[in-house]
Amino acid sequence: MHVLITGADGFVGRALVRRMLSGIDLAFNRLTLVDQRFGDLPTDPRLVPVAGNIADRALWTDSLSLPADIVFHLASVPGGLAEREFDLGMAVNLHGTLGLLDALRAQGRTAKFVFASSVAVYGDPLPDTVDDSTPPRPTLSYGAQKLASEVMVADFSRRGFIDGCSLRLPGIVARPPAPSGLISAFMSEVMWAAAQQRPVTLPVGPDAVCWWMSVASAVDALLHATSLPGQGRVWLPPVLRLSIRELVAALADRFGPVDVTYTPDPAVEARFGQQPPLCADAARAAGFRDDGSVGGLIDRALDQS
Repeated sequence: MHVLITGADGFVGRALVRRMLSGIDLAFNRLTLVDQRFGDLPTDPRLVPVAGNIADRALWTDSLSLPADIVFHLASVPGGLAEREFDLGMAVNLHGTLGLLDALRAQGRTAKFVFASSVAVYGDPLPDTVDDSTPPRPTLSYGAQKLASEVMVADFSRRGFIDGCSLRLPGIVARPPAPSGLISAFMSEVMWAAAQQRPVTLPVGPDAVCWWMSVASAVDALLHATSLPGQGRVWLPPVLRLSIRELVAALADRFGPVDVTYTPDPAVEARFGQQPPLCADAARAAGFRDDGSVGGLIDRALDQS
């Protein structure tokens, strides 16, 4: 079986590659990794790295020299950067996705396709509750690009070119401390600061309420999606809903006092600090799971071995 991962050297991509190589989920004989560049890769004869920009359609000639059976499409320009650089966001987030879908259509085999979409499709302000019936109303270019890609995944699935689904993921934690272009980066930063016993300044107040998903939970969701009929379905996976105060208290119990300075930014609070209950009944019924508890979130977010 041939599995292809785009964005394979990104935060979630690296975690997915590690999980794939563990051999506990999917059996495969080729794992093609697509990203702009690669750091150190595990030594495994099944790995085939292909470096390039997914906005370049010629990239898929090498990536799909052997038709793919399963594709995880994770590559994207993150929200903050896509908002600042519109052309870049369009080239990668929308046209790059369309190029991949066209390449899969041409391969003559119906691949299972799992697209990492985003809760950014809902925009802000959010309604009192978000559930499977909540209409998407993106207020950032990133959200609009993700939503447009969802529509095309559904249409390519309807026509039988792929068997695809989209997962509307929240901000994933805990990304390593480094510039990421993500407006939600503070959600990871507070976790690493607590673990490393260093001060942190947050752009939200202690009563800000966020949706939380560890990188391990995100990988679980991506892999679980391959076991379900795609059929263009959009899934809203379950998340934990916690205030910054609750998270900091749990981090303090684990690592000792956390030195936090709060300097709320109204724009950041509006997008990431006022998140209502998220009801993922359909996804739970289909077997998707959240991290279980704030302690489970911390353990799974920070264990990136």
